[in-house]
Amino acid sequence: MQRRISMLLTLGLLAAPLLAKDKDDKKLPVYILTAQTVAVVIDPEAGIDPKDPRANQIAQKDVETALANWGKYQVLMRQEVADLIIVVRKGHGRVADATISDPQQNNRVGMINPTDNGIMVGVQQGRNPNVGGTPNAAGASPPQTPSTRTEVGPVDDSFEVYEGGPDIPEPLNGAPAWRYIAKNGLHAHDVPAMAEFRKAVAAAEKAAGAKNP
Repeated sequence: MQRRISMLLTLGLLAAPLLAKDKDDKKLPVYILTAQTVAVVIDPEAGIDPKDPRANQIAQKDVETALANWGKYQVLMRQEVADLIIVVRKGHGRVADATISDPQQNNRVGMINPTDNGIMVGVQQGRNPNVGGTPNAAGASPPQTPSTRTEVGPVDDSFEVYEGGPDIPEPLNGAPAWRYIAKNGLHAHDVPAMAEFRKAVAAAEKAAGAKNP
């Protein structure tokens, strides 16, 4: 809920791409530069657009492929053991839109194998644990069946990077370390958000190298 409120407060500022929480890419947290593994998940609050039902899944796969081609991080499917968690969400072009809520979007556990052209996702074997953080206010798990709803969320595509690891049980409840929000930021299959993230990491690594020759 906190992430949704924060997102709504920024909707009026999204005429141009929103980069990180600090425009100086050289100020990335050290853990982004030292991380070895990353998991890519669909925003747990994102619904399925009936007009483009696989949009979020395609964006997830495109980001995983771009990461595999980059080679800086090992791409994992288990969020709870990854050093970094990238959260993707396709925008609908409207602040409020009719979508289908489906908690099963991130239910794919298996292996990611690099290929010459990107990655191949292994056989689905169950649910990706802990995606979405905490249970609802009543203490029960959220419904596991799809349902129609009116979704209020970002107009544009969003790409957020969070610190992960076993010491952070609910990583998506914190603030993202880096964020990119822009129209077509997750465009298939070039993914401009990934290009911006790579630039940010390269700039931060260069700055760190200058401080420690």
